[in-house]
Amino acid sequence: MIDGAILTGDELKSDVVVDCDVCVIGSGSGGAWLAHELVKQGKRVVMLEEGGHHTRREFDMTEARAFSTLYQELGNRATDDLAITILQGRSVGGGTTVNWTTSFRTPDRILNHWRDVHGIDTLSPEILAPHFEAIEKRLHIAAWPEAMMNANNRVLWDGCGALGYERQMLRRNVNACLNLGTCGMGCPVDAKQSMLVTMIPDAVEAGLQVYANTSARSLRWTGRRVEAVVAEVLNPVTNRPTGVAVTVKPKLVCVSGGAINSPALLLRSGLEAQGRVGERTWVHPALISLGRFERQIKAYEGAPQSVSSHHFFDRGPGKMGFFIEVPPIHPMLTAVVLPTNGPDTQEQFRHYLNLNATLALMVDGLLPEEQGATVRLRSNGYSRFSINYHFSEALWEACKTAQRELARIQFAAGAIEVQTFHQRPVVMKSVDELYRIDDAMWEPTRVKLTTAHQLGGCSMGRDAATSVVDPTLRFHTMDNLFVVDGSVLPTSLGVNPQETIFAIARWAAKHIGQAVS
Repeated sequence: MIDGAILTGDELKSDVVVDCDVCVIGSGSGGAWLAHELVKQGKRVVMLEEGGHHTRREFDMTEARAFSTLYQELGNRATDDLAITILQGRSVGGGTTVNWTTSFRTPDRILNHWRDVHGIDTLSPEILAPHFEAIEKRLHIAAWPEAMMNANNRVLWDGCGALGYERQMLRRNVNACLNLGTCGMGCPVDAKQSMLVTMIPDAVEAGLQVYANTSARSLRWTGRRVEAVVAEVLNPVTNRPTGVAVTVKPKLVCVSGGAINSPALLLRSGLEAQGRVGERTWVHPALISLGRFERQIKAYEGAPQSVSSHHFFDRGPGKMGFFIEVPPIHPMLTAVVLPTNGPDTQEQFRHYLNLNATLALMVDGLLPEEQGATVRLRSNGYSRFSINYHFSEALWEACKTAQRELARIQFAAGAIEVQTFHQRPVVMKSVDELYRIDDAMWEPTRVKLTTAHQLGGCSMGRDAATSVVDPTLRFHTMDNLFVVDGSVLPTSLGVNPQETIFAIARWAAKHIGQAVS
C-alpha cells in the first residue's frame, strides 16, 4: 500500500511528477468523499488542493485569521457588479471547514424536477437513501436539541410559531459540539465533522496523497482523453506561485473544485462544451433582514444555524420560492455585508448585542426563463473570475415577498425595529409599515445580496446539447474526465447543499472506480 500524506507548499521544493489511478482536484464535500471511497476500492489516488492545510490549532476564533486563510479571495469574492457577495471555502476540507454544519437530504421535489426536465433518472430518493444513511451515521448528523437553540435562532422559531408558518429544527454534522458559535472560522475543537477531520484523514491513512497549496492550472488532453494535470505550487503565506510544478499523470481525472472553480479549470483547459461550461450557475441569492430587540440576542453565540422554515419553498407556478434561516452576527462578516458606511455603521454596532438577522434564500434555477450566473475567465486573474448573475423579474418578486415575510417574522417575535439591507435602508417600527418595502429600489447593488451556496456551471443532463456532464457525471466529450461536486447540479436545491454533494460523490464512486479499470 502507498503511504498516504498531506504535503504543503513549503514542503514541495522541487518539481514533482506522479502517476496514479485517479487525480481528484479539490478537497471539499465532493472531492473528499469521492477520494475516500476510491481509496477504499484500492485505487491509487492523488488529490490537489489550492488552499492550505489548516487545523484546529490554528482556529483561534478570529475572523481576521479565518477570512485570510480559509475563504476564496480573502472572503471578498463577488459578482462583477458587486451585487452579490460570495462566501466560498478555500482550504483542505473546502467549504465543509467553514460552513455552519446545516445538513439536509435532497428534497424529492428537486430530484423529480431533475428527472422530468433534465432527463436525470440515475438519481432518486430510493437510489440516494442508502448513501444518506451511511453519511449521516459517519458524520453524526442529527437534529440540534431545541434546548440548545440560541436567541438568534429563537427569533425565527418564535416568529414562525406565532404566525403559523412551517418551522423545523435543523440537523447538524457535529460530535460533542461545545456550542461556541464560530463554525465559520473553523472548529477549534474538531467537533464539526468536516471533511478536514473525517474523510480526508481516513483516506490518508489508507494511502491518499494530498498536495495542498497546489493549484491545478490546466488539464492536458488529446482526443477524448486527459493525459495529465498540470499544477503550480503556491507559497502558503503569499498564495503566489513558487515556481515549483506538480504534474499528475492519472488514468482518470475527477474535477471537484466546486462551482466557479471547476468551470474555471475546464475553461483554462479549453474544455468549453460549446460554451456551456460556466453557464447556468445557481447561488441561492440570500436577502437579509436586520431586527433590533429590547432584549439581548448576542447573535454571535451558540450554533449559528439550528432553525429553518420552508413555508415558502413552493409558491406556485411561475413564482420563485425561498426558504428562511438565520446567520450569525460576527463583526467582520456583518461589516462586509452591511450596506452602510462610517457613522451609520457605527450606529448599527451600538445596538450589536440586541440585533438579530434572518435570511431568505431564493430557490433559483427551477423556472424555464432563468439564466442564473455565468462564470468566465479574466485575462489578468489568477484565481479571480468574471461572474455575472442575470437578475430575473421572478427573482425580484420573490425578494420583495421574502423581505416582507422576514420582517413579519421578526416583529412577531418581538422586534422593535426592522431594517432592510438596501443602499437606502427601509427602517420599519411595526408590521403596519411593511408596505414601504414595495417602494424600495429593487435593482442590483441597490440591495445587498449574499451567497454561501454555489451550484451549477457544469450541469448534468442526458442531452449533450444542453448539459456538460452526463447523468453519471462523465464529461460528455471525454472518456476519462468526470466532474463530482456542486457544479453538476442542474438547479439549486432549496436546502443547504453539503449533504446532497456528499451523497452524489459517494454514489458516483462506484462507477468511477469501475471506469478506472
